[in-house]
Amino acid sequence: MPLDAPPAQVSAVVVEAPRLPPLAGQEAFSTARYDAQALVAAPRLDEVLKATPGVSLFRRTGSDAANPTIQGLSLRGVAPSGAGRALVTLDGAPQNDPFGGWVIWTALPGEGLSGATIVRGAGAGPYGAGALTGVVALRERAVGGGFSSFSAQIGARDSWRGAGTFGTDHLLVSASGSRTDGYDPVRGDRRGPADTPTTLEDRSLAVRLQGDLEAVRWAIRAGGFQEKRDAGLVGAGSNATGGSLAVTLAGEAWRVQAWARRSDLENTSVAVAAGRVSTTPANDQFSTPATGYGVNAAWQGRRGEWAWELGGDVRAAEGRVNERFRYQSGAFTRVREAGGRTLVGGLYGEAALVSEDRSLTVGARLDGWRSYSGVRRERDAVTGASTLDTPVNDASGTTPTARAGMRQRLAGDTWWRAAVYVGFRPPTLNELHRPFRVGNDVTEANAALKPETLYGIESGLAGEGALKWTLSVFYNQVQDPVTNVTIGVGPGSFPVAGFIPAGGVLRQRRNVGEINAYGLEGDVELELTPTWTARGAVSWTHARVDGAAAASQLTGKRPAQAPALTITAGARWRLIERLTLDADLRYEGMRYEDDLNLRRLKAGAGLDVRAGWSLSPASQIYIAADNLLNHDLAVGQTADGVTSYAAPRTVSLGFALRR
Repeated sequence: MPLDAPPAQVSAVVVEAPRLPPLAGQEAFSTARYDAQALVAAPRLDEVLKATPGVSLFRRTGSDAANPTIQGLSLRGVAPSGAGRALVTLDGAPQNDPFGGWVIWTALPGEGLSGATIVRGAGAGPYGAGALTGVVALRERAVGGGFSSFSAQIGARDSWRGAGTFGTDHLLVSASGSRTDGYDPVRGDRRGPADTPTTLEDRSLAVRLQGDLEAVRWAIRAGGFQEKRDAGLVGAGSNATGGSLAVTLAGEAWRVQAWARRSDLENTSVAVAAGRVSTTPANDQFSTPATGYGVNAAWQGRRGEWAWELGGDVRAAEGRVNERFRYQSGAFTRVREAGGRTLVGGLYGEAALVSEDRSLTVGARLDGWRSYSGVRRERDAVTGASTLDTPVNDASGTTPTARAGMRQRLAGDTWWRAAVYVGFRPPTLNELHRPFRVGNDVTEANAALKPETLYGIESGLAGEGALKWTLSVFYNQVQDPVTNVTIGVGPGSFPVAGFIPAGGVLRQRRNVGEINAYGLEGDVELELTPTWTARGAVSWTHARVDGAAAASQLTGKRPAQAPALTITAGARWRLIERLTLDADLRYEGMRYEDDLNLRRLKAGAGLDVRAGWSLSPASQIYIAADNLLNHDLAVGQTADGVTSYAAPRTVSLGFALRR
């Protein structure tokens, strides 16, 4: 819930990061925008972005408790994925993990951002591989302005968080940190000695240095993060660390950027005994080092009403998981090494024609992709003897994509738009090579996965007057979607995966025919009085799997973790000059935990409220209550019917400064 914008400060000198403006005509696509004030409405960025219906992590769990491997962002509820089917960028540099495609949201505090643009159904153009269902383009704050933002918060369950930014004429420093004793995901009679709270400790630091060299603007940004979690079961947890570097050069009509990301993930999982009386170590993924690096470039031009952009990008990734598994007689008896390399690169061109009442944009792109140097080796932990050495074939191909859109004024402030697009996403190293375990459920990797391709068409209306609103309909088809497919039920032993205990299932990532989805989305924002504003949004998606021969048992099923209906609503009331009250409601319909639609997660809602007292035009103290009504929102379910839940009511006190 944002603070009021403070009065303009003409004395501060602020300089944006070097970047090119989006090409004209982007309004033809379904777009949502957040300014700097909106991005600090919640402590974590993924919680803010969820105000846009259809935006979600793989599961309902937010980044306050979710394992890093399920923090990938997806749009429109077509088919959420742990790796994420949306690309997240910061001033052009990808923020998705080089190994798994997920996003470490604690490394992107809202205090360090000036805005975000969500483009749903992004397809081709400057985004490229990974933007299957869309893109979230983040913009970092400008340098200058001194101590420009700060947040400090304490809350229930011994929680605290602090974040802030400081800038000089050529330097921006952003830092954040938090910790919490967490909450119990499993509650009531089903909770046992095996269950523990989901704790979290995180920290991040980023520094951007920039300046001008004659007509060339330059910037160097370096950042690092760490987050350590307990997963809600005795002995299960994760520790994610990493860093990034980006170097950007830009002129009036061009930009070149080189970037690199390094990450490592330690992840332990356990088997749960009957009655949840105890846990037994199951896997110890003690190191998952990965490196991603790439280059992107763009050049813009204009002639009359026509504008265009030409560019390209290359992204490479390499990584391996090192794991101890097969726990017997008090020790792990097997060691696994699995991983490989991926490479994707493409060239694109896009043109736009813009006039007062009409805009038209069209673009095409050609990408080449490759997965290679794959390995999967297993050996005895004591003798070192090889127990498995699976050959992994290289794979490669080319994928053409395109998009086109049109926007036309109908009358006054009312517009009509339409768009078509094709996008693709190659599988991540995680999907190709890393098996994982959650409780008694095991999911195997698949080095033979192919890229996913999405074909989409949509149309909509929008009003831009005092009453701002949009209403859109869309149809998307995802071909060869990567899905976790059930292939066995425990107890029993299976090739490669080994023993699956009672109450567990064995799944494998597979390309399964196609997913067809159609739906509608809309939002409205209204200033009822000078002191009262209201907003609302809705997303409804009908998505079904056609498993074809690869997984005929899934035909007619809804994709796992894909809700049909999401509704958000919010209101803001300035009770007196200094006192502001905010309320935000999010409702989500029923979704299924699994591919076979056997584990049903009930519909649920959460109400967040906040009261803020302005100390000055730029500072505020506040009290907030998330999940005020203490609703139990189901986020997961095991094969034996044990349900886990999102955070209970959480009250916090805080101070916020925004300049």
